[in-house]
Amino acid sequence: SLCAAAAPDLSYQELKDLKKANVLHIDVRERWEIDRFGKIPESINIPLGELMEALQMDPTEFKEQYNQKMPSKSDPVVFSCLAGTRSKQALGFAMSLGFS
Repeated sequence: SLCAAAAPDLSYQELKDLKKANVLHIDVRERWEIDRFGKIPESINIPLGELMEALQMDPTEFKEQYNQKMPSKSDPVVFSCLAGTRSKQALGFAMSLGFS
């Protein structure tokens, strides 16, 4: 289950369409889950436990750590996990830091 502020649940097709529009897709599963179940193409993995710190990093540090430009607080971001619980937590964390 995928989560976004405007539409709490996205279908696979909606996510594919959003990714064409350069939406940053953050997969908040643990690294072992990525190793075991596979990486979602064009997503970056930031485990939920690292997310608060990652979203507050210096942009240069974020780029070095995750090989991706750090999102601004107004950039569209989609969070995903295995069942939807962690992605909803991630959305809450991001919003608490001022992301819209």
